[in-house]
Amino acid sequence: MERPDPDATRGGTRAPLRTARLLLRGWHAADRPLFARMNADPRVMEHFPAPLTAPQSDAFMDRIAARLAVDGWGLWAVERVEDGAFLGFAGLAAIPFEAHFTPAVEVGWRLRPEAWGHGYATEAGRAALAVAFDRLALAEVVSITSVGNVRSRRVMERLGMARDPVDDFDNPRLPDGHPLRPHVLYRLPATRWRAAPTG
Repeated sequence: MERPDPDATRGGTRAPLRTARLLLRGWHAADRPLFARMNADPRVMEHFPAPLTAPQSDAFMDRIAARLAVDGWGLWAVERVEDGAFLGFAGLAAIPFEAHFTPAVEVGWRLRPEAWGHGYATEAGRAALAVAFDRLALAEVVSITSVGNVRSRRVMERLGMARDPVDDFDNPRLPDGHPLRPHVLYRLPATRWRAAPTG
């Protein structure tokens, strides 16, 4: 899969995003096996319904790469600048179901366990939020996860997002009684981002 061209489009950007330690870029064919390995790891997928098979992971990568190429923003592959290592993905995505807070755009991430504990998710999340607010002029960005996903919730809080328990909801994509169905919602309005920048 070729790197997208650097022309800006639809308020987003097809050029890679560079942070102090990371490159958020388009998807490459070489990412595919590493992406599949990450999505098959039960540690990574603990707060998702199930690990992905290799065909499921490939199909997911194709969808997010196509969306990124069309829109100029989305879920970027995350590469460590120091050594070019593929770490996972981070970025922005429209919430794909109806809920009391939709339509909405979410900031999210998924990283290989080797990349945990270094602040990469927070660093990549801030870069994605800068696109959301400074380039796309969104009024608000949200983030959701299952109640027990403490690691991701801490990242959300480091990004300046806040949760009101009144906003908690049951994920309609999971069946009644599923242990991951109860979800929390974190919000970050543009006004708070601009008043106290997280990046």
